[in-house]
Amino acid sequence: MNAFIIATLIFFGILLMLVELLLIPGVGVAGALSLGSFAAACWYAFTYIGNGAGILVTIICICLLAALLVYALRAKTWKRFETKTVIDAKVNEESGKLNPGDKGITTTRLAPMGSARFENTTCEVKSDDNSMISSGVEIEVVRIEDNKVLVKPINQ
Repeated sequence: MNAFIIATLIFFGILLMLVELLLIPGVGVAGALSLGSFAAACWYAFTYIGNGAGILVTIICICLLAALLVYALRAKTWKRFETKTVIDAKVNEESGKLNPGDKGITTTRLAPMGSARFENTTCEVKSDDNSMISSGVEIEVVRIEDNKVLVKPINQ
């Protein structure tokens, strides 16, 4: 019966330490309960079985904690939890279809950025002089820098 109690305490110590390392990382309740469970297993072995069993259980607990720590600090352990998707989308791809001098109309207010429509192309644009341009105003492309379409109102 004594060995069963010690094995149960060690099992719960391992389980709680894995919860602490993998599910809710940080120095929290699960880690403290895990260390308490290991300490209780060592204390129980010393108190109810004897010094030899207590030393053996202590060595086993220390080795298990070291193995869990090494397992958690390996790079491969955390690779399983990483997101493996690659984002290859580009912002404002429609700007490649525009040239300086193209005329269009704002579909939203430019403050100083917003959307505009040029024939069949709708893209994000920016006011050339950082001014506010209302929705529905005719605009002209001044220049394109780093996929940013810089525009000015035509009637000014």
